Amino acid sequence: QPNGGAPGAERDGPRRSTESEVYDDGTNTFFWRAHTLTVLFILTCALGYVTLLEETPQDTAYNTKRGIVASILVFLCFGVTQAKDGPFSRPHPAYWRFWLCVSVVYELFLIFILFQTVQDGRQFMKYIDPHLGVPLPERDYGGNCLIYDPGNGTDPFHNIWDKLDGFVPAHFFGWYLKTLMIRDWWMCMIISVMFEFLEYSLEHQLPNFSECWWDHWIMDVILCNGLGIYCGMKTLSWLSLKTYKWQGLWNIPTYKGKMKRIVFQFTPYSWVKFEWKPASSLRRWLAVCGIIFVFLLAELNTFYLKFVLWMPPEHYLVLLRLVFFVNVGGVAMREIYDFMDDPKFHKKLGQQAWLVAAITATEFLIVVKYDPYTLTLSLPFYITQCWILGIILVLTWTAWRFFIRDITLRYKEIRRQKQEHRHEKDKCLSNGDGHSALLDEPNGNKLRERKL
Repeated sequence: QPNGGAPGAERDGPRRSTESEVYDDGTNTFFWRAHTLTVLFILTCALGYVTLLEETPQDTAYNTKRGIVASILVFLCFGVTQAKDGPFSRPHPAYWRFWLCVSVVYELFLIFILFQTVQDGRQFMKYIDPHLGVPLPERDYGGNCLIYDPGNGTDPFHNIWDKLDGFVPAHFFGWYLKTLMIRDWWMCMIISVMFEFLEYSLEHQLPNFSECWWDHWIMDVILCNGLGIYCGMKTLSWLSLKTYKWQGLWNIPTYKGKMKRIVFQFTPYSWVKFEWKPASSLRRWLAVCGIIFVFLLAELNTFYLKFVLWMPPEHYLVLLRLVFFVNVGGVAMREIYDFMDDPKFHKKLGQQAWLVAAITATEFLIVVKYDPYTLTLSLPFYITQCWILGIILVLTWTAWRFFIRDITLRYKEIRRQKQEHRHEKDKCLSNGDGHSALLDEPNGNKLRERKL
């Protein structure tokens, strides 16, 4: 079905021109059926085993951790079987319900951290990993920025090799997946370039933002981000041209067809081409600006959170957070686009989009509370001037495009209509005078004849 829901679902309205057509034989196999009773039975047996057959350890800290984990798992079981479906159905709706419930758990964890003192919040991370809770030096990626260092006879290009760490492929795959989320080349490039400007602007706060110029623009923007965006756009082109025709696995006669069907289970059920059209109306322009702002804030939170919570960049929690946003980001962007583009059938913001916005805001509030000194370090004067100039240009363009331009066009249209109306009136008057003259001419001839 066009909206990407569960098989057999119908969309409450006509299919949009940007949606692909889907052909489905409607097969509803064991894989797609709800298994609420099965999950409830397994969950009850597991809890019964822990209660009746397992001896409870005397370690209070261990029991506390295990109790919290068990509570989270029970909530995830409830959510996977009972939560509302989102816009995606592949590889399975339960997969996206799982990440929706993980979003709730993560937001609750962030709220808990937000309500702790700075010292207690940092030390609480030791319950997750005993190696955390210790201040760490921030790595500086700047320093010697020579691409070719003639002073190093062994390896003149050592500066380049030093910058090639695990974050290079992470940048590429990250932007490949972000392109699949946003589905627009211009928005991706704007976010990519804007983040580099933010790194320039904030390197006085976090040394991690200090990079060489070629690291910013050649390695990041052109090679890693640019190549990821290019590959993502090529994938989007293939998905938009792909035929979405689904058959049940057991309805396919050949083994090759069955294997192909299993692989395609991990592709979208249908496809919607995003047409953001930011200049079409003030509402869409503000919405697109808001999306870009939240994207950039979420990117910045990655660096500031690990800084205030004392987590090394290579820690698995940092990677898990990125994996989390990769899975929930695509659903959130689809829900935001539906809310903007199809408000008749999507009258409220989707649940995953709501949670992503709340998580991003909560992460930023944690950064503000845990290290207000770093955030309040004043910007260098030339950086402030650049941002003021940029904001003025954006506001000026907004005022011209949606207010001054519309007023000018409306005024020109009214003047044109008045001119046309005046021209029509003059033409009618001119035709009326000529008609009167023709009518008067026979009378004049008659009068002349009588005089004669």
